[in-house]
This record gives sequence, structure tokens and C-alpha cells, in this order.
Amino acid sequence: MKIIIAYPPLGNAKGIPLLSQNRQFQYFQEPTFIYPVVPASAAALLQEAGYEVIWLDCIAEDISYNKFIEIIQKEKPDLIAFETKTPVIKQHWKIINEIKELTTFVTVQRSEVNQGVIPAQAGIQRGYDRMDARFHGHDKNGRRELPEAELLPTLRPCLGKANNQRLTTVLFGDHVTALPEESFQNSLVDFVLTGGDYDFLLLNLCNALNYKHRNGQTCELKNIQSALEPGIYYRENGQIKNSGKFQLNHDLDSLPFIDRTLSKWQSYAYKNGNFKRTPGTYIMSGRDCWYHACTFCSWPTLYPQFRSRKVGNVLDEIGLLIEKYNVREIMDDTGTFPVGDWLKEFCCGMIQRGYNKKIYLDCNMRFGNLKQEDFALMKKAGFRLLLFGLESANQDTLDRLDKGLKIEDILKGCYLARKTGLFPHITIMFGYPWETYEDALNTLKLGRQLLRKGYAYTMQATLVIPYPGSLLFKECKENGLLKTLDWDKYDMKQPIMSSFISDEKVMELVQGMYRMSFNPEFILRKLFSLRDTDDLKYFFRAAKKVLGHIWDFKKIRSTIAQQRSMNERYL
Repeated sequence: MKIIIAYPPLGNAKGIPLLSQNRQFQYFQEPTFIYPVVPASAAALLQEAGYEVIWLDCIAEDISYNKFIEIIQKEKPDLIAFETKTPVIKQHWKIINEIKELTTFVTVQRSEVNQGVIPAQAGIQRGYDRMDARFHGHDKNGRRELPEAELLPTLRPCLGKANNQRLTTVLFGDHVTALPEESFQNSLVDFVLTGGDYDFLLLNLCNALNYKHRNGQTCELKNIQSALEPGIYYRENGQIKNSGKFQLNHDLDSLPFIDRTLSKWQSYAYKNGNFKRTPGTYIMSGRDCWYHACTFCSWPTLYPQFRSRKVGNVLDEIGLLIEKYNVREIMDDTGTFPVGDWLKEFCCGMIQRGYNKKIYLDCNMRFGNLKQEDFALMKKAGFRLLLFGLESANQDTLDRLDKGLKIEDILKGCYLARKTGLFPHITIMFGYPWETYEDALNTLKLGRQLLRKGYAYTMQATLVIPYPGSLLFKECKENGLLKTLDWDKYDMKQPIMSSFISDEKVMELVQGMYRMSFNPEFILRKLFSLRDTDDLKYFFRAAKKVLGHIWDFKKIRSTIAQQRSMNERYL
């Protein structure tokens, strides 16, 4: 059984999509790639189980759509799986329908097409060589052949009849976990994996499909559904069914260490703004955030409970990355890095094994959960960059987001981290529906102050986007605050929630944070902090990305202004 784990090419008019393992989707002018740990884990699990696995990230590898189709035609996979997210889900539906056209055709009567009626006995013909995927001529019986996607509106009632088609398609990610049935209603997808353990679920699904195939049985879902773990959605006899609510009961320490050659890790090792030293890569010590209460975050949809790996297991993986792959910096992308006894044991292990002298470590962290001695131990253990979610400088907003912190925690956390030699990276968001312009200015001022004084080393400023599955999305939908449910527009190119602040002003605030990079005091601090060639390279890479961000938001503001002008003209 041959499996492709893919990130297909997407429309690039807006920029390069930051899709893989990303909690906050954006399009960038400057390419930034995050190594997708869980999909890579799926590839390793499947390979260990004896499956032929192909890794195909067309975004990171800059593969065109035509080339993507050629690869599918050449490899003839049995199954292809995509990680998806809200702003690109509609593109993925279209791609699924198009690649289905390469493998499945339906023969129907001309009159049946005209009348919108597809009989249950409609024949299924498959073939990878039918590349044109267009109307074919009628035969002497007045029948004609159509691609399935072209018949989608009328074909849905009997889609369950075609479960033995050659290519099986699978979606996973936070959007389809929040809205699993939506993808069946809008595409020819075969399976949706919900929850964050989709590496384990994909292996389970392939085992179920492969067992029937090996034993010469049909792959009708009635023959395999009993073998499916909870959390898998599928179509049967025209109805959307599932194997139950997903469960996060898998043993993370049982996972094989990722075969990074298989998942082409070097495609993600250099074009990433977090890494001072390259090549760098990502790991996850836990899934996902032990706090998991922030209302704006969509990943609690995937991981409503927290699990961590054993310290020794994580240290062994780090040792492998150093010795086998010559990695120089590691970003642990656990939603919030474990603290308390786990953190102390981990740091002591890094020091005892001497890894702290060989690599830098970066991680996500929460304000208010570490003391000065914790920061000092992390510095000694090799940590460099700590990513903190500042989000807002207004206590009311922090409370409404259920951040569980006070403004003074932000100031103290940044100060202590810098005092011990660590480098805080802060993330800031604008566009909350309840904030006034003065409230937003408070956030702008605090963020700029932290950067100017050197308490924060780097930052990321974005729009607040309420993704489906998040509590913020639920709140906004219930209170009529969503401007649109067109998922294409949830890409940070424009505010999605109604606000007291105009769209132009919101984008101006975001751009204002990035303009801090031109502040003389900020620039001088950066120049005086340079210690080696790695610092110099990091500085120039960061400057290039900042200029890209400013250019992005400048174009967005211009587009918003043009739309407002046109609207006023027609009023």
C-alpha cells in the first residue's frame, strides 16, 4: 500500500502560505517553513509498519500544481492525506475533487444528468490516464462519462457506493476537527481524522484498509468500520458517519523517532525566523498546551487535554538530532513547554549529557509560570529563545481571553528572562471586537517599549482570527460579530470580526509594531548585541522578514482603502 502525505500547491497570489503545523495561518512574502512534527510522525509510523510512504510538501519544495498532478499520476498512490486549516480548506476541497477526477469516472444516462438524477447502479470506471477530466462523447446508448467532481451536487446521495475507488483521500487538522461533516458536504473526501493524534489514526485507518485489500475483500466501509479507532469520519450509503469521539489515549513514548530524511527535514531547516543557528528543526515534548484555555486558540480543539513524553525519551531524540543530523538549533513546538519537576529534570539532563554545549533550544512558554531560578537553569541548559503570548496590554482583554495572567506578569517575565540571558519573543494581536482604539494603542505602546528597552528581543504582530472550534469563534458567532463565514478570508489579510476600530486603523496598528524595527534605540541595541557570525546572519534574515511583513501590511491597507472608496462611491 502506497501513501502520500502531502501539502499540495496553493494559489500564491497572496504570498507563500504558512500552513504546516501552524496555529495562526498567514501568507508571507518571505518564505517561512515550520517542520510539521505530527505529520512527520505519521510518515515514520507508517514506514515502520511496512507501508511505502512518500513525503510531498509542494509548498516548501516549490513544486507547481502541474508537477504535483504528474507525481500523483506517476506514483499511483492508494491513499493521499493533507493537513488542512481554515483559510485553505476550500482550496483543499477543490484539489481533492480534481485528483479524484484522475482516478474515478461515473457513467450516467444523458437524461439522468439533465434531470439531476443519478441511479444507485451507476457504473464506476477508474483510470489514472484520463487526464483531461472533461465531458466525453455519448455512446450508442446515449450514455456519457463525467468526472465525479462535476457531478458532485447530484452525486452526493449515492457517494457511499463508490468506496472501492482507487485513490483514498484523507484530511486532518483543527478545522476539520471542529467541522468534520462540512468537508463531506463540499468535496469527495473519503475520510476525516479528528483530534491531534492523527499520526496514530492514519496508521489505524491504513491498517484497516490494507487488511481487507490483502485478504481479497472489498473495502466497503461496513467491512472495516469495526476496526477504526474513535475519531474517524467517513461516508457510508450517502450518509456521514463516524467511529466516535476522538480519544487522546495514545502513548507518545511509543512513537518511533521521526525519520527526518523521509520527511525532507532540510526543506524546513533554514527558512525559519526562529533559528539563530542553522540547520534547525522542530520537536514536540508534549501535546499540546498544559494550560489549553485561551479562547482565541484553535488547538485545544485538537488537544483538549495535555500529555508529555518522558524526559529521557525527549533527551534521546535530541541526542539523535545532534549526532545523526548535525542539528544546531531545536524549536520545541509544544503549545507550552512543560514546567515544574519535568522542566528541572530535563534541564539537568541537557547539562549532564553535554547537549547544552552543542545546540540552542527554543520553546513556547507562558508568562507568570517561571521564577528567576527557572530561567537561570534554562539558560544553563542551552535554551535561547522563549516565545511568549502577550496578546494585549489591557487586563480586560486578557481576562476575556482567559489568559490567566496579569499585565505585571508580562513585564516581570520579560525582565527576568533577559536578566538571565534568555531572549523573549512576544506575540501581539490587534482587532479584538471589544477594544477601543485607545485600548489597542496601549498594546502598541507596551510592545514598542519592551522592544526599545531590550526586554523583548523579537516580536510578531498579527490580526486576531477566530478559527472554528475556538471559544472566541463561538462567542463571535453567537453575538453576530463575524463579518463573514467565507473561510478564504480567514487568512489575516483583513479583520474578520466587527470592531470599534476601522479595518484600516487595525492594519495600521499591526504595521506600527513592525516599524519599531527602524527605531534608532532598537537598532543600536541590536548592533551592540552582535557577538558572532551567527548573530550577524540572524540579524539580516530578521531584517529581511520584517521588511516583508511591512510590505505585506502596506498592500493590505491599500486594498482595504480601495474597497472602502468603492463602497462609498456606490452608496
